[in-house]
Amino acid sequence: MKRRDFTIGGMAAVAGLASRNVQAQAWPSRTIHVVVPFTAGSATDTVARAVGAALTTSLGQTVVIENKGGAGGTIGAAQVAKAAPDGYTLLVHSSGHTVNPAMYPSLPYDTAKDLVGVSMLAQLPNVLVVSPSKGWKTVQDVVKAAKAEPGKLTYASAGAGSATHMNIEKFRLRAGFEAVHVPYKGTPEALTDTMSGRVDMFFAPVVAALGLVREGRLLGLAVGGEKRASVLPDVPTTEEAGYAGSAYNFWVGMMAPAGVPAAIIEKLNGEVKRALTSPEVAGRLSPLGADAAPMDAAAFNKLIARELEDNAKLVREAGIKLM
Repeated sequence: MKRRDFTIGGMAAVAGLASRNVQAQAWPSRTIHVVVPFTAGSATDTVARAVGAALTTSLGQTVVIENKGGAGGTIGAAQVAKAAPDGYTLLVHSSGHTVNPAMYPSLPYDTAKDLVGVSMLAQLPNVLVVSPSKGWKTVQDVVKAAKAEPGKLTYASAGAGSATHMNIEKFRLRAGFEAVHVPYKGTPEALTDTMSGRVDMFFAPVVAALGLVREGRLLGLAVGGEKRASVLPDVPTTEEAGYAGSAYNFWVGMMAPAGVPAAIIEKLNGEVKRALTSPEVAGRLSPLGADAAPMDAAAFNKLIARELEDNAKLVREAGIKLM
């Protein structure tokens, strides 16, 4: 009896595997919907549309981008987390995906279990900008001024828990100074007040600050990521400036509902990598100051798991809360 049960169980497992392989081989046979949990025109949206256009060509099926913004990207993420795991509903989110569990304690989905990574798509660095009127020439000047008068300087963000906020908090903690957080509704407002000197510093998205830096209306003192921005090659990273452990990487990546057959994930990963190396996609990413960042699915999922832990710790250390 036991042997017969084992045989039946083994046959069922083989049949299930065969069914999933057939499903993967047939994929895609209809329109693919990619949910972007931010507004149209955002950096995440622009990356998604560039990759989506390339996938439409390579996969032979239309890839439709759907913007479902709100609540830091959690509304769109929830929609995908609850979707059928068949490869026809995908998510393109930012690194905020790994911050949200610490910011929203009652999410309607489990970030670690209900969504799986397909590939990172791009990295978009932030740059620490200040008004020329402040008289600071280097990032070390800013830190020195902040330490001289603890709690006097101010730093802007595009909202509590945003990449611009997480970047400055990580830098501030590693550099060891106190300052006052001034959250804004978005990047444009924060840039305006930084230019006027009303707020002292801002880790702005490179794409938003680049023109102002080139015009001399803002000074770019340090890049917040692990490597220099390709469009600001002379600006050092905060780590190169001497602040170890201060790098914060803002990325955009593709995810899928948990349970999508591994063969579909593998096929999609390969097509995404091919898209990211194409001149067409590179041409659309370059104006953002973005670098294509293809990654194996397994490596991307390890990065997500690590960042979930790291960002939860950073939120606690910095005392970050939604306003």
